[in-house]
Amino acid sequence: MKRIKKGDEVIVIAGKDKGRQGTVLSVTDDTILVEAVNMVKKHTKPNPMAGIDGGIIEKEMPMAISNVMLFNPMTNKGDRVGFKVLEDGRKVRYFKSNDEVVDV
Repeated sequence: MKRIKKGDEVIVIAGKDKGRQGTVLSVTDDTILVEAVNMVKKHTKPNPMAGIDGGIIEKEMPMAISNVMLFNPMTNKGDRVGFKVLEDGRKVRYFKSNDEVVDV
């Protein structure tokens, strides 16, 4: 089980976009793609066979997973995540600051 999953709300804690928050689009082992964060301009060549127009497009680039924290809506800050097993046997994530369960 991973600390951060696709669809989670995260806040950036390091880098040029520090303080911005967004939704996780994808997670790999050590990188994360966050919606509307770490935007870059990419110059593309036109390709009429594939229907691609040329020009400059803006897209998100992956960033290190260590540069984000899970956003806690109760405290409106980033929070550390722990794991615990409930009495019914489910393993869930919880916020370390207030013991609130992330997964429902």
